[in-house]
Amino acid sequence: MKNLKYSTQTISKKDIANVSKVLKSEFLTQGPKTIEFENKIKLLVKSKYALATNSGSSALLLACKALSLKSGDLFWTVPNSFVATANCGILCGLKIDFVDIDPDTWNISIDNLEKKLKKAKKRKKLPKLIIVVHLGGLPANPLRLKNLSKKYKFKIVEDASHSFGGKYYYNRVGCSKWSDITVFSFHPVKIITTGEGGCCTTNQKKYYEKLKILANNGITKETKNFKFKNLGPWYYEQHSIGYNFRMNDIQSTLGISQLKNLYSFLKKRNKIAKIYRNYLKNLPIKFQKIEKNIYSSYHLFIIKLDVKHKYLHRKFFNYLRSKNIFVNLHYLPIHLQPFYRKFGFKKNQFPVAEEYGKTAISIPIYPNLKRKEQFKIINLIKSFFNKYVK
Repeated sequence: MKNLKYSTQTISKKDIANVSKVLKSEFLTQGPKTIEFENKIKLLVKSKYALATNSGSSALLLACKALSLKSGDLFWTVPNSFVATANCGILCGLKIDFVDIDPDTWNISIDNLEKKLKKAKKRKKLPKLIIVVHLGGLPANPLRLKNLSKKYKFKIVEDASHSFGGKYYYNRVGCSKWSDITVFSFHPVKIITTGEGGCCTTNQKKYYEKLKILANNGITKETKNFKFKNLGPWYYEQHSIGYNFRMNDIQSTLGISQLKNLYSFLKKRNKIAKIYRNYLKNLPIKFQKIEKNIYSSYHLFIIKLDVKHKYLHRKFFNYLRSKNIFVNLHYLPIHLQPFYRKFGFKKNQFPVAEEYGKTAISIPIYPNLKRKEQFKIINLIKSFFNKYVK
């Protein structure tokens, strides 16, 4: 049996042909394809603005920078995410704290958040920013979060790296209706891919203008923004320190081509998830809880062992890997990483996220996963529990 990864890209002959075509064109970067890709994303998610970037991590950093927070301001996020979610704030000079996750959805616990905000208000140490993560493709509860942001005066960035195509009450993730900026990732394992790549969407022009300049080395070429006299067609101005975080036209062309298959990708991922849920439901495992009126993009299919056995998680992981099922953990708790321990974080501070990190495993889900391959995975999982869990 071939190696089955937890996720992988789905590249068609049309994708290859489209990329080959742009390689023969006049523009490989800073051409029309990136603008076209951004426009298609805006249309899809129904946001006013979109800016494509060279990675999701870059998009997160740009989002934090665009909010113009002050060095030393406090931001909160969840422990169970990729480290980029936390790193972006640190790189902007912000101070970090975490909010524990919900035991059923594995997204941010809004109840825990509300309790923490009440305590923080009394101590006059409220966060200026919350970065909410849509784990596995499941949108967190944006309406409750938005209501809290109005009460406690914090900004919201949605780390929707997993959730391109997801929906909350018929609104696409990325519409930015409930947040200041939404961030997507187009890494090969994500819903669509541009090789590496990411995107910021927002409905606020001031943020979009900052994002655009920051992603282009702090430079503007738009005459309406010039502070000094325009000296000629070659003229440009640098208004801030910035980065080269632009997406190139090769990546954008692949993204445009991939978008044509988005609905097919989402449908196949949801079909695979439904089969897993039907055939594994009687085992001692938990699935991510999905409320009505929420549509997950199912970047990941996570199962959580519901068995109190100290070594079972590792044994299960090693068993599947020995059978060429390349499962993974998403994620180790960020606050327990050596770098974040330097800020004083310790074990048992966020018990739900820590318990999740000891019991969760991502099993294969991607559009090209064949039915016979999926049932091979299902049967191996059943065999493991029949053998090791009585």
